[in-house]
This record gives sequence, structure tokens and C-alpha cells, in this order.
Amino acid sequence: MAFCNLQPTTQWMQTPETISDCPPGLEYLIQINQLLVCQRFDLLEVLGCFATSKKYEIMNNQGQRIYFAEDRSNCFLRYLCGPSRPFTMTIYDHVGRDVITIKRTLRSSCCWRNCSVQKLKVEAPPGEKIGYVYQSFHPFLPMFAIKNENKEDVMKIRGPCMVSSCLKDLNFNLLSLDEEIVLGKISKKWAGFMITNADTFGIQFPFNLDVKIKALMLGASFLIFQVLKIIMDSVFTWTTCTLKSGPKFCQLSAKLNDFH
Repeated sequence: MAFCNLQPTTQWMQTPETISDCPPGLEYLIQINQLLVCQRFDLLEVLGCFATSKKYEIMNNQGQRIYFAEDRSNCFLRYLCGPSRPFTMTIYDHVGRDVITIKRTLRSSCCWRNCSVQKLKVEAPPGEKIGYVYQSFHPFLPMFAIKNENKEDVMKIRGPCMVSSCLKDLNFNLLSLDEEIVLGKISKKWAGFMITNADTFGIQFPFNLDVKIKALMLGASFLIFQVLKIIMDSVFTWTTCTLKSGPKFCQLSAKLNDFH
């Protein structure tokens, strides 16, 4: 999937025919095996002036827009909670119809307790649950479970070790339940040292994958990169504290050595 220099376009993907056993609006997903999600650049947020509502273009690999997504989180919570905030992501089609709703509740940003694992619910159409995405506890790797509407595991997602993956493209593999077969992936392109916080990520899956699972993977991509921001913020805070306390620790050790 090509990430570089692919700009949002006003050209919409051709409207597919209605299919009786497919949730309305998900017919687009039957025809594709790749999605590209580009966050709209917002100068005010980059300059630190205002925590704006996130907006995304969702396109196929030809650069044709399939959906438009908007984060409807509360302005106050965006300031107060940052990437840990609850949100409702609404995904529209070309006529402005609500096709998918992604809901995430407020959770603790600590990843070391079961009570704080991140999760979201996906509805398509809004009001009709099609499944959930849960973060699974793991001491080293970002792990997620894709669940159906009955909260039964159907697939898993495994990411790379975050400590060894800094300044790299990130790939999260979509796995079978036994974690033996790679079925697809969610990828985030490293933007380099650019003055922007706009996310760009790609999703790959088999053509014949159930459209509900494809929609759940789209929801999973938003959860994954919120969790990534929480992890990176924690790493940054830990690194900053370590660097600041380093000289003091060395001075204390020297004094103890002199004492002995």
C-alpha cells in the first residue's frame, strides 16, 4: 500500500449495489482489500492553539474516498484526558448517511492493570452492534482482540515491541485465533521529523473477509493509534523523569560511597 504523497481527494468511490444481507453502507467494503486513513491536517492543533475535533478521509488504494470520519469527543475532555479520552467516531458515506459508529469509553491510561485495558464498540448501522475491539494485556507487545456482537473472539491483532520500534513504520498483524496465520495488517507510516501530529495509516485484509470484520478492523485502527499515543506519552514522561533524576542519583551514590 502506498502511503507517500497520496492526498485526500474529492472523488468518491462509485456507489455499489445494495446487498440484502449486508449492513447498509458497508457494501463498499465488499469490493476492496485495502483502506487508507488520512487525518486532516489542522494548523491550529499543530501550533498548540486548540485541541480540535479529529477528521479523517477513508480511501481505497486508488485514492478514491469511501467514507469521511469525525471524532465527536467533548472539547473539555480533549484537553483534560488527551489520548485517553472517550470518543464517538461517526463515519459517513457520500450522501452524509451515518454508516458506522465507533464508541470508546473513558479508561485509565495505565496498561498494567486489567481494569484499564482499552476497548471500543462498533455499530453498523448506528444502534446495531456488530462487535468490539479489546486491548489484551501483555507486558511487552500491544495486543488486541476482535470480538463479534456476542463478545466472542474471532481474530487477534499483535503489534511490535514499542521500545525497539521507535522512529519506524509500525505494523500490527491481523492473526487467526491460534495466532499462527497472518491474515492482514494495520500499518502506520512514520512521518519523520515533521511538525505535524496528523495520522496516516493503512489497513489490509483479504477480499473475502466478512464486511463486519473489515469494519471492526477500521475501528481497531482508531483504537490502536490512541493506545500508541498513550504508550509514547508514558515513554516520554518516563524518559524525561529519568534524565532529570539521573544527576541527582549519581550525586547521591557518590555521597554514599564517600560515607563508606
